[in-house]
Amino acid sequence: MLATGRGSIAQVHYSGEEAAAEINKLLSAVVENEDDFERWEALVTRASELEGGVTRNSSPSAIELVRNVYDCFLTKFPLFFGYWKKYADLEFSIGGTETAEMVYERGVSCISPSVDLWANYCTFKMDTSHDNDIIRDGGLSRIPALHVYMSRNPAVYRLVRAITYPVTLCPYAKEQPKILDSHPFWDKYIEFEERIQEPANVTKIYSRVLHLPIYQFARYYEKFSVLLSNRPVEELADPDTLESLKAAVQLENQGQPEKPALEIERQLRTKIHEYYYTSYSKTQQEVTNRWTFEHAIKRAYFHVTELEESELDNWRKYLEYEEKQGDFERTSFLYERCLVACALYDEFWLRYARWMFSQGKEENTRIIYMRASCIFVPISAPTVRLNWARFEEKLGRTSVARDIYLAMLEEAPEHTETLVSLAGLERRHEGNDAAVRLLEEYIGRSNNQIGGKLAAEQARILWQCKGNVDEARQVFKEKHERFLDSREFWKKYLEFEVAQPSPDQEESHARIKTVHELMRTKGRFSPEVSKELSHYYMAYLLDRGGRSAVEEYMQLDKDVNGYVSPAQSAFSPIPAQKKRKGQPHNAATKRQRQ
Repeated sequence: MLATGRGSIAQVHYSGEEAAAEINKLLSAVVENEDDFERWEALVTRASELEGGVTRNSSPSAIELVRNVYDCFLTKFPLFFGYWKKYADLEFSIGGTETAEMVYERGVSCISPSVDLWANYCTFKMDTSHDNDIIRDGGLSRIPALHVYMSRNPAVYRLVRAITYPVTLCPYAKEQPKILDSHPFWDKYIEFEERIQEPANVTKIYSRVLHLPIYQFARYYEKFSVLLSNRPVEELADPDTLESLKAAVQLENQGQPEKPALEIERQLRTKIHEYYYTSYSKTQQEVTNRWTFEHAIKRAYFHVTELEESELDNWRKYLEYEEKQGDFERTSFLYERCLVACALYDEFWLRYARWMFSQGKEENTRIIYMRASCIFVPISAPTVRLNWARFEEKLGRTSVARDIYLAMLEEAPEHTETLVSLAGLERRHEGNDAAVRLLEEYIGRSNNQIGGKLAAEQARILWQCKGNVDEARQVFKEKHERFLDSREFWKKYLEFEVAQPSPDQEESHARIKTVHELMRTKGRFSPEVSKELSHYYMAYLLDRGGRSAVEEYMQLDKDVNGYVSPAQSAFSPIPAQKKRKGQPHNAATKRQRQ
């Protein structure tokens, strides 16, 4: 069986004859750049078209290819709900109901907030299954995106939740998060119960939906109001609610002559109407509160193209609003919706992880970091991985944190922040000298720019953490010849010497001046970098230099900054300003006269 994950597409081979050269060329293109969606799209499309469209009658090589390509593609881009639907349709034509259902299961596990995918899955089950209980319980009770309560088989429910929606919450919570555009699913569910003539279940669905802030809640309320008048009372609410409403009716009738059963039922139905009208009013307010945010969501689905800044800002404000409301499940679900559209933006993963951690949910936080780092956020945005490692270290999982850093360095071996972070981990848990040795190992593998930064970090640890100024200075002295073109090394060298306290100002000045002169005479820098480093030394002269510091400063000012040509002195006439394109001539001449 093909192992999926990054690099797995390189294991895919096509042994068929039709379009072999074209397929192999497309495969090579994807292997060359797995992050390029257009290359994947071309490969998936061409593989599906082999032999006039792959079906159960196609050659084994074509079937194997298209399955492997889809598996690799949807591992890389698991949030493309449309491709899960295409893959399920393809599998239905190849392997039938069972294999198509397996694809749907994988799809809804990867993109559980997708109402469209759930609705397609429900339609598929309605069309292919004759067991109504399987359709009802196997579909609805497993929809984490809608958090439908399931009381039977709690152990199985928890297992399914762990697989399909790992970062969600207690399945037994009374208040459940909702999605405003989930009406296609509920319409499909109502259609199913009506088709099999289960009016009692239809009534229960309406009673449930009235508590959900979805776009078409008013339409559901109107239909449910009709049912409130003619369906058996026992169907209209859960047992606890009915008992509470019956008790309210009894309290109203207390001390009055006994009323007929029909009158008592009328009173009870009135109470039920009032109960649901209260829910309706509350739902209406919740929809109103969120309408501005929802209306501003233009692309709720995933794509590799960038979102408009206005949409990103809307998600930020929407999340802030829900966080302030304090509803844990609703906020969690909004994050899940946001991270379908914004899966490639590490800021939202970081925000989600920080918020979840603030709620005391450590395991959920870990899973958020894992999803972001292992699936969605590219290695070119390393912050979320660095935070994941720090999170694991905080929880005492030092070896896991180390493994995260090492995995990052396999993909980006010269990423300085990762190298420094790994050294910091070693320093905190193995000691200062262990960190210095680790950095020395990576200095030997690095170019001068990276190595210079790591050498400066060695000196910083010896100075600020170990408290040994002499050892830190020795690092700079021994390695300055090697890193003559490293801006960071010399900047840190100067900063180090400037920061050392000394009762003898002249001795301190001499040390700092020596470093600057070494940098000026031996350093291999661009004029801009050389000037920048000299400016730092010149600022030291003015801020902390002695009696002769200004004399040295003025000499450096001439050498570093050059001198003003007499032709450009203050006594030279101001050159006439050129008329800018689109500017009236008199506006330019007017400024010259002022």
